Amino acid sequence: MTNTTELKTIRDFIRIATTRFNSGGLYYGHGTDNAWDEAVALVLHTLHLPHDISPVVLDAHLLQEERKHLLELIDMRVEKKIPVPYLTHEAWFAGLPYYVDDRVLIPRSPIAELIEKQFEPWINADHVHTILDLCTGSGCIAIACAKAFPDAIIDATDISTNALAVAKINLLRHAAEDQVNLIESDMFAAIPQKKYDMIVSNPPYVSTQEMFDLPFEYQHEPALALAAGTHGLDIAIRILKEAKNYLQPHGILIVEVGNSEHALAEQFPHIPFTWLQFERSDGGVFMLTAEELGKVKF
Repeated sequence: MTNTTELKTIRDFIRIATTRFNSGGLYYGHGTDNAWDEAVALVLHTLHLPHDISPVVLDAHLLQEERKHLLELIDMRVEKKIPVPYLTHEAWFAGLPYYVDDRVLIPRSPIAELIEKQFEPWINADHVHTILDLCTGSGCIAIACAKAFPDAIIDATDISTNALAVAKINLLRHAAEDQVNLIESDMFAAIPQKKYDMIVSNPPYVSTQEMFDLPFEYQHEPALALAAGTHGLDIAIRILKEAKNYLQPHGILIVEVGNSEHALAEQFPHIPFTWLQFERSDGGVFMLTAEELGKVKF
């Protein structure tokens, strides 16, 4: 461990963290894509400082207790490959902060971009009154939808009671408990018999081989939220088969399948998937209308 007496200021700790991260063989994929941003996120959050602080503040001297705590976190990031959001217990999604720990996947879905645009042009926002969020995890998609559609009611489901406990923390944090209903359910099993204007899901979609090949950082996340069978399609197929029974005639289905996009398209060439384009990610998200789903035969 680095001697804390050699490091005095906030700037010192951002620099040493960057150096350690660059030389530590880390993988970035949980909110940042480089060592510098990772270091800034860890140091400033730990010190309860905003990211837009004056550069002058970076030369402020830290207390011994602060220096010791920061070095412990930097060591954990490098030696145990723990993602920064698990160290700080915070991740951002669609402009909002969320509490996270290793009971849930760290939010990073491109669906955030769709929520920010109220899913236009795929649906008229004025027609969205009910939303179903399958595999809600931390609750980030459900809560972001609640903010984007303040008059809508959202049902958010997950098979994991641990995940729902984290989602509850976030509901209270964002005062969304009157708008978002948390439901323990294995996919559609415990969903009320009702029709939704929109079903949104970021389900598990990692194939068996990909699970073996994942960077160590991802091994800190719950396997239940990642693994989806040999081809990564097990959950997506269940959604495709059942979603039409829960959609309004004008409704849409939005599902993220990540790297399993090509496998899904190849397995179901007769399904007219619309693969959505994003400004800040590579995609891997499809859209289907209720009408299109209604014509699909399995």
